Parts: sequence; C-alpha cells; structure tokens
Amino acid sequence: MKSINNAANRVTIARVLFIPVFLVVLLGEWPQFIPSPDRWNAAKPWIAAAVFALLAATDAVDGYLARSRNEVTTFGKFIDPLADKLLVTAALVALVDLDRLPSWIALVIISRELIVSGLRMVAVAEGKVIAASSWGKVKTILQIVAIVAFIVKDSPVTSQVAGSTAAVALAWGSWGVMGLAVIVTILSMIDYFYHARDIITGPWSGRSDDAV
Repeated sequence: MKSINNAANRVTIARVLFIPVFLVVLLGEWPQFIPSPDRWNAAKPWIAAAVFALLAATDAVDGYLARSRNEVTTFGKFIDPLADKLLVTAALVALVDLDRLPSWIALVIISRELIVSGLRMVAVAEGKVIAASSWGKVKTILQIVAIVAFIVKDSPVTSQVAGSTAAVALAWGSWGVMGLAVIVTILSMIDYFYHARDIITGPWSGRSDDAV
C-alpha cells in the first residue's frame, strides 16, 4: 500500500492550507502600523494574484510528482481535485464579496463543480472511473486566467502604470475570458454527463432488485 504521506500529497495539502493566506491577502486590511499603507493597498491585488497563481500551479507539480515517483494513491485522487475546487471556490466567493464579479457567475461555476463531484463519488461507489476529458483541463485553465485577471483589473496600479488604454483592454479581456470560462464550464459538465450516462441511468449495485 502506498503511503499517503508522500511528496505529491504533501504539495496538495499545502495548497489547501495556503488558501486562507490567499484570502487574507485579497480581503484583509493591511495593519496601520505598516509604512505607506496606500502603497501596500495598491499592491495587494497583485500579491493576491501571485499567491493564487502559485497555488494553482502546484496542481501540475503534485501531478508530476505522483506520476514520476509512482506514488498515485486513493487519497491523492480524492484530495487533489478537492483542493482545486476549494481554491477556485474561495477565489470566486472573494471576488463576489469585493463586488468585482456577479454572483450568478460564481454560482454557475461552483454548482458545476459540486454536481460533477457528486457524480464522481457515485462512479467510485459503483467501481467505475470516468476519465478526465480535455474539456475539463481547458475549463480549469480558463477559470484560473479569468480569476487572476479579475483580481488585478481594478487595481490602481493597472491604470497608473499601464495607462488607461491598457486598463480598458484588461477589463474587456477579463470579461471575455470569464465569459468563455463560464461557457466551457457548462460544456464540460455536459460532456461529463455524456460519459457518465451509464451511471446516471443505472442500474446501481445498491438497488434491492439487484440483490441475489
């Protein structure tokens, strides 16, 4: 039996543990005793975006470690997608709290993740595996890029350093990527339902009429 205390799982667990750090940076108020609080507040979205991007990038790291070291575990298969969903959900809820993102967009994306997670649990209970599709990978990349863009697009640094034209372009680009992310999120759910159609329609092993 492979130990759950391997390098890949430690990276995944670290990603979960650092989610509150990301939220504190994005939502927290800088202490007044820190010099130049205005400067810190201007830099805060960029620091938060960097932390989020770093945490999102660890998904590739733990996957590589698990495969290269032949340390794929049942625990890792469970905690890795959960960590990704927690990170994205935390970021979306934070953006809604900051009035930077409409709540319905967050609800669509989060609902998809919950529905697919529930369906995946049913598949596991039935002893079946639904392979990840390219739709899911594209969805994840678009969500990460969109979230990073939404974190920084309203920062004072964007307009002061990059200029008003670049700020407008970033704003439009952010909405464009987020819209595409929502569309691909829905399409990936439909694709997942298609590949899980045998599980959705049954029969299931727990039904009484299957007993012998």
